Amino acid sequence: MEAPADFRTRTMTLNHGGGRMPAVGFGTLIADSATTQSATRYAIEAGYRHFDCAERYRNEREVGEALKAGLAAGGIAREQIFVTSKLWNTNHRPQRVEPAFAASLERLGLDYLDLYLMHTPFAFQAGDEQDPRDENGDVIYDKGVSLLDTWQAMESLVGLGKCRAIGLSDITLKDLAPLYESARIKPAVIEVEAHPYLPETELLEFCSERNIVFLAFAPLGHGIRPGPLEEPVIMQIAEQVGKTPAQVLLAWAVQRGTAVLTTPKTAARARENFNLSALPADAFDAINRIETRQRFNEVVKTGSGSFLS
Repeated sequence: MEAPADFRTRTMTLNHGGGRMPAVGFGTLIADSATTQSATRYAIEAGYRHFDCAERYRNEREVGEALKAGLAAGGIAREQIFVTSKLWNTNHRPQRVEPAFAASLERLGLDYLDLYLMHTPFAFQAGDEQDPRDENGDVIYDKGVSLLDTWQAMESLVGLGKCRAIGLSDITLKDLAPLYESARIKPAVIEVEAHPYLPETELLEFCSERNIVFLAFAPLGHGIRPGPLEEPVIMQIAEQVGKTPAQVLLAWAVQRGTAVLTTPKTAARARENFNLSALPADAFDAINRIETRQRFNEVVKTGSGSFLS
């Protein structure tokens, strides 16, 4: 059976947990509390049913309040939405994983999470300070815990009933491959930066071959200009198909088999970024031929990205 050409209805089956992730998701990395609440409500009203959260964003409580109000107003059941949160780097010690998960669940006001991700594969010094740094301003890493140690603690969450599936974020193929081989529960989702300037083709192929959902963040290049939004190929296709450059970039992401996150902050932009459908084959191929290569978020190198403020 062919996947629907209207990407608003496309979902992706997870390899464990029994869940289906809507391909088009709403990312909640928003600094302002009031904007977090209004943007989340706009996303619900526009049709988003996939919400990507994190302890690191420091706004889980506001997202939870907006979800509760938005679902009630729309007559939407909890089972109709897909909610993710993430374990921050200072909680990689195995004994800190379950309390961190429980704290996110409490802040969001939910009984369970559809997905829990390791935010980055870097362990920071354990504690309540999200950015532990030494006298030189350098991040203090925790050398006493391995990636597999933390993953095994996350695996134990799945058996408790409140965490449906687990995965990783901001990970490279070099780190993912050995973890995948050692894991008892294989990652269900990998969330990384991806767009035509950073297609991550090899990582996508690895995930596709192993039934891991590839979830792209920063599909618009974090809105940085110049960037993918001003790429001549994208602008030409947008004019050709009667869509905005943002819609073209998001549609390309879904069409190549990935899920995608976007963070519209107004009702109009929420409707725009959710209204996605398949691109003509020649347009899709033209985007695949773009040769510019640029990463906008260096979090994969340190665990502390400039966009995670």
